[in-house]
Amino acid sequence: MTPSEQISDLGDLDPEQLREVLELIDAATDADGVSPVSEHVLLHLRHGTDAAGGTAETHNLLARSGNGMLAGYAHLDLTDPVSGGTAELAVHPDARRLGIASLLMRGLEERTTGPMRLWAHGRLPGAQALAHRFGYLQARELWQMRRSLLAELPAIPPPEGITFRPFVVGQDEQAWTDVNNRAFVEHPDQGGWSLAQIRTREKEPWFDAEGFLLAEDDRDGRLLGFHWTKVHGGAGGSHAHDRIGEVYALGVDPSAQGRGLGPALTVAGLRYLRGLGLSQVMLYVDGSNTGAIRVYERLGFTRWDVDVSYRRIAAAS
Repeated sequence: MTPSEQISDLGDLDPEQLREVLELIDAATDADGVSPVSEHVLLHLRHGTDAAGGTAETHNLLARSGNGMLAGYAHLDLTDPVSGGTAELAVHPDARRLGIASLLMRGLEERTTGPMRLWAHGRLPGAQALAHRFGYLQARELWQMRRSLLAELPAIPPPEGITFRPFVVGQDEQAWTDVNNRAFVEHPDQGGWSLAQIRTREKEPWFDAEGFLLAEDDRDGRLLGFHWTKVHGGAGGSHAHDRIGEVYALGVDPSAQGRGLGPALTVAGLRYLRGLGLSQVMLYVDGSNTGAIRVYERLGFTRWDVDVSYRRIAAAS
């Protein structure tokens, strides 16, 4: 199988192209044990840029082998023009070690003007070698932490004067977006959300309003924090052992910090996930956020895997 010398640069994909890309991502996930792209990219693919968040200038690069098979895929989001954009890529397991990844990397770099960020999910040797070959070094770590839901959970009730309740679709979007953006004003991924982004996720099959917990001030009903849970692996039933819960988003309004709301919300969400019959839960946290890591470690979480963001620091060899 010989790689084509050309790659296609597309905006939103047509249904057949989308099917090919999703099948390639599934094949890479099965081979590596981790998805090669983030949820952010999958939402872009399925719903388009405006709904998923980002800029109108999003590149989907498709590399085909000589027989027309889709051999590689890369996604470039130019949300931050100063950085040169954020990229993720995947190569089909049957087309590896044929120069496809290098072909996609060159295509990505041709379309950026600044120091591009390259995300690699899991510490896969091939991804590390590709990044280093093109002069990229690790710039950021995103830890995946896990804990058993079968182990004892601490008793942490809501702080006095605060009540927890489920999210209500069609009612709470704006208030949640406002609190989320205040809580994560300096966060590169979670901050700056729009209403379109939460509404897009409401359409996803995993969305569960009952597992989207909000913390309200009893005096005026003001939203003070939230714990948005997620379940990976499909619906319940006999396959519950294949599923894993996630602390998808957890935030506290700056005005309510220091009251113990974060740990209380965390435990409430974990109890909800355990009530679904799940035995494991995961979360993502920035490796530099030592304060949050200590909180999660006290709640029984340990590091499981790491996603790595690379930045270009030298000319490619």
